[in-house]
Amino acid sequence: MRRFLPRSLAAQMLVVLGLALLVAQLVNFTLILNERQKLSLAQNEGPAITRFVQIAADLQTAVPDLRGALLSDSSQRGARFALRPESAVANASRESEIEQRLASALAAQKLDAREVRAGFAQNPDFIRDRERRPPGPPPRELILSMQQKDGSWLVGRMPVPPRDEWLALRLAAATVLLYGIVLGVSAWAALRLARPLRDLTRAANAFRGREMPVMVTPSGPEDLRHAIEAFNAMNRRVIALLDEKDRMLGALGHDLRTPLASLRIRIEGMEPPEERTAAIAKIGEMTDMVEEILVLAQSGRARGPKKRMDVAALVETLVDDQQELGHAVTMATQARVVAEVQPDLLRRAVMNLLDNAVKYGGGATVSVAQTPATVEIRVMDEGPGIPADQMASVLEPFYRVEGSRNRETGGVGLGLAIARSVAENHGGALRLEPADPVKGGLAAILVLPA
Repeated sequence: MRRFLPRSLAAQMLVVLGLALLVAQLVNFTLILNERQKLSLAQNEGPAITRFVQIAADLQTAVPDLRGALLSDSSQRGARFALRPESAVANASRESEIEQRLASALAAQKLDAREVRAGFAQNPDFIRDRERRPPGPPPRELILSMQQKDGSWLVGRMPVPPRDEWLALRLAAATVLLYGIVLGVSAWAALRLARPLRDLTRAANAFRGREMPVMVTPSGPEDLRHAIEAFNAMNRRVIALLDEKDRMLGALGHDLRTPLASLRIRIEGMEPPEERTAAIAKIGEMTDMVEEILVLAQSGRARGPKKRMDVAALVETLVDDQQELGHAVTMATQARVVAEVQPDLLRRAVMNLLDNAVKYGGGATVSVAQTPATVEIRVMDEGPGIPADQMASVLEPFYRVEGSRNRETGGVGLGLAIARSVAENHGGALRLEPADPVKGGLAAILVLPA
């Protein structure tokens, strides 16, 4: 059952309520129709059965010479009673339920009957006066008969009101109307409950800790409003914790820069020169590491204003800088691509991708392309590439394919993590894939919203 239900809460509620109401209405329709038919039978055929039993009782106690007069006097108001050698009810038109009621009524009066029969037939007067008959369903004639001890049949023909031919249709229409009203109210209630849940889900998916969260307006039932208010309060607490973390990292970076600079000044006079050079290099590594850690922390939470600018021109400037340093970096496209970006962060991300391509691939080919929804900055090299099982791992901070922390062989493993954080801060992503299935190499694709 679960696999056939829709995924949304409102649709599931409507399906379940609709099926439950349908089953309940079908049961209710069947019960009402059955009871109405029984009531109609009691109201229409009951008086005729009572009259027939009374005449049968009078007939059995009457003097044989007066039976004809008794039957003649009883044939009034459209009813006709007579003694016949056989029943006037054909087997095809017999009504078993009426026969059971007739037998019970005769037994209650202690009247002996060998057999009873009951059935309906059209009123002969109605058939003869077809042109002058009133509109509506044709009247019916109830035929009741009982076989007496001498073998003769007492036959009574009595007019009864026509059955309500539209009873089932009217009950079905009332059932459908009630079903529609209840289902409509249920649909309104389900949608009223599901709308705040959709807003809450949308806000939760949109919040990534990189910008101010979307505050959801509390609505719906009281319990749901309390849940939305708690969600908004939680978002505010998360933002406050992230702001506190940024302030702590900024203070930590400032406090580390000062002693590192002081330590470097003191080491400038250290002897011998080889030890001094090695110590200064280590301090430089520590300073660069602190700077990269601070950049990584700030890139995910940067809130500077975005500027609409030519992304291709920004990338081309960085390519020119690499070429001036003698690196084999080329720009493959010259088309103008405009998007809203944070220039400083984007510049740092592209620089990291170019540095990685030069360091591990010996050079890079850079292109900028635009689609209706995205801007893609592609940096491709012809180096050894990255194993497929490590493609995701190298995007994590401090992870390197080459396990050392020597800056001569690649630094501390924050370049790609910073580039990914910048892309996500813009609402995009960083993808890594093989540059060429045959030649190898790596393609780093920075995807930004157009």
